[in-house]
Amino acid sequence: MSGPPAVLRRLARWLSTPLPTPPTALRRGPLRAGAFPSRLRSTRLTSQLGVALGVAFAVCFLTGLLSHLIQHPPGWFGWPARPVGLYRFTQGLHVATGLATVPLLGGKLWSAYPRLFAWPPVRSVAHALDRASVGVLVAAALFQVIGGVLNVSRWYAPMPFFFTAGHYWVAWLAVGALLVHVGVRLPTVRAALARPAAEPPSGRLTRRGLLGGVAAAAGLVTLATVGQTVRPLAGLAVLAPRRPDVGPQGLPVNRTADAAGVRARALDPSYRLAVVGPAGRADLDLAALHALAQHTADLPIACVEGWSAGGRWTGVRLRDLVALVGGDPDRAGVLVESLEIAGRYRTSTVAPAHVRDPLTLIALRLDGEPLHPDHGYPARLIAPNRPGVLQTKWVGSITVRGGR
Repeated sequence: MSGPPAVLRRLARWLSTPLPTPPTALRRGPLRAGAFPSRLRSTRLTSQLGVALGVAFAVCFLTGLLSHLIQHPPGWFGWPARPVGLYRFTQGLHVATGLATVPLLGGKLWSAYPRLFAWPPVRSVAHALDRASVGVLVAAALFQVIGGVLNVSRWYAPMPFFFTAGHYWVAWLAVGALLVHVGVRLPTVRAALARPAAEPPSGRLTRRGLLGGVAAAAGLVTLATVGQTVRPLAGLAVLAPRRPDVGPQGLPVNRTADAAGVRARALDPSYRLAVVGPAGRADLDLAALHALAQHTADLPIACVEGWSAGGRWTGVRLRDLVALVGGDPDRAGVLVESLEIAGRYRTSTVAPAHVRDPLTLIALRLDGEPLHPDHGYPARLIAPNRPGVLQTKWVGSITVRGGR
């Protein structure tokens, strides 16, 4: 009698049936016996590096997924306005952990790559599928790590695609391949970690020393870059691509007014901020904005590239502008639009949790001085616990949604 169990058994036998061994004459170069003589490699070393790399990848994936949801929120997702520095922490952790994976991934690939040249190359269909999944995992991991380093360095020329989209979708591919790899290799890893470490019989460098060297390299990379987020360590951040205290008015900028093509409109004396709500429209020039109640908030700019820097911002509370045009500041959402004509982040949706927060401002001044054009003059959005790309600069209009 034939049924699903019998079909599955036949499929399992077919997958595991040995394939013919290729001719020995093809066993050349890295495929030859003894092509990789180092005795430092071991299943235990590979397993230890794999565990560390898996933990780092898990942290990177979860914090990166959170950042994506904040920037592109689905209907079910909500992100609070407090604590003020939560996003600053999670995105700083994402980038710091991602940079730490560089030596970890290098060590892992060094310890495991001789297996890519095992003989015979393919023993069965199941073995071929396993090797293919490892290939996907390696390719995805390299794409994520190299792309992430290029992104924090703001070098986009080698990436002919939108980095954020590519990084997000390949992350899912990497995690899926990693879960398959862990499922296949878990018995081997558990057995290797349970055995006592066996050091190579000779040589100056031991496996423990190699493992310690990789850990030290990961720690050094972290220490030399995390200062772009953790200000007390800023003096040690010699490898950090950005310094949080360098830029107009002491803060970095990623997109200048000239690069955005907005300088002329931003400096136009006829500038008006259009605020549209249930009770109508208010067109406010700079004098009218300064005549409204002014409030000051100490808030960071937290960039998706990992750097963050705090500033003292002064301006009009967004909730006050919502109330000015008849909206309920405790329930309304807001669409903020820049004077930019084009750009992926020329608009930003502000959810009710941020609209109602008294720290959310349409800022007019930074550290007591009028905003520099590169920081969003004449007016910019600044809100607690939001990515820098959502802190819209050169604000031209505000539209109240709901909350009547």
